[in-house]
Amino acid sequence: MTLRYTPYTLEFKYPFRIAINTRIETPIVITEIECDGLIGYGEASMPPYLGEDQQTASDFLEQASKIIGEYKTPLDIEIIMARIDAVRIKNTAAKASIDIALHDLKGKLENKPCYSYWNLQKENTPFTSVTIAIDKPEIIIKKIEEVVAFPILKIKLGSEDDKKIIRTIRSCTDKPLSVDVNQGWKTKEQALEMIYWLRDNNILFVEQPLLKNDFSGSAWLAERSPLPIIADESMQRLHDLETVKNCFHGINIKLMKCTGLTEAYKIIIAARKNKLKVLLGCMSETSCAISAAAQLSPLADWADLDGPLLIKNDLFEGVKFVNGKITLNDLPGIGVKKLREEKK
Repeated sequence: MTLRYTPYTLEFKYPFRIAINTRIETPIVITEIECDGLIGYGEASMPPYLGEDQQTASDFLEQASKIIGEYKTPLDIEIIMARIDAVRIKNTAAKASIDIALHDLKGKLENKPCYSYWNLQKENTPFTSVTIAIDKPEIIIKKIEEVVAFPILKIKLGSEDDKKIIRTIRSCTDKPLSVDVNQGWKTKEQALEMIYWLRDNNILFVEQPLLKNDFSGSAWLAERSPLPIIADESMQRLHDLETVKNCFHGINIKLMKCTGLTEAYKIIIAARKNKLKVLLGCMSETSCAISAAAQLSPLADWADLDGPLLIKNDLFEGVKFVNGKITLNDLPGIGVKKLREEKK
């Protein structure tokens, strides 16, 4: 097999503000693994908090390409990924790009959609939420109008305007909301007060209200919260589950954090054994990585796979959203077609 990779930059439709930063773009790397004339596509999306960039990803992928070249087929992905994972401790997004490409290639070689490998039914996919980032009231209302077909909204909080944002949203829609604080609330007491205020606003859950390493505060909050508390930044890889299972009601699994579909599936199974809710989420990603994550979505309680809806230069066509419902196709692999080549 042959591994290739190309840097690319995703551009947001609107500046994307969360509690910790504002971005207008996200660096990614597109990977391709070729075998017998077929190409499997993968993607590494690298928002700043992951600690990766296009250079570190490219350096890692250059090393990984030697391992990939030792294999004739992608049939035993778990063994290949164990070797890839051992190259370096971090670079989880770069690793995910390889895992996704291997799954896509395997599906194409065997003419099977990836969801079939886990015996999942494509009709059992959930609805995805659509993210409304922190912004001025008039822009928030405009964003909501643009996604009127989607039944669930994900609201970014963690600023001094949290209550104003919720009141603005409630002035124009009564749709159920999920709330993502991105570590933005300063104390557990402030968080609990806000959650009680949110309780009567048709909120599904609250994601990462406190700092990612504040496990004692999160446990205190989870014991008292009238709404489910979901770990995102606190929950990266499978080994983190042992800590977060006692501090949260559920976890947000993202391929870019956990090195791809292989480990994401293991995390879902382990989460269920520990009676945790599962949110399947994403970074800012093209339809490539989103379509890969969507293959596992029948296993999730909730999904936040809106990456392609937030950008203006998608490279792929893949999973669709029919009135907000994740709709898988019957194409082999992760179900994507490349629309155009990357411009470096």
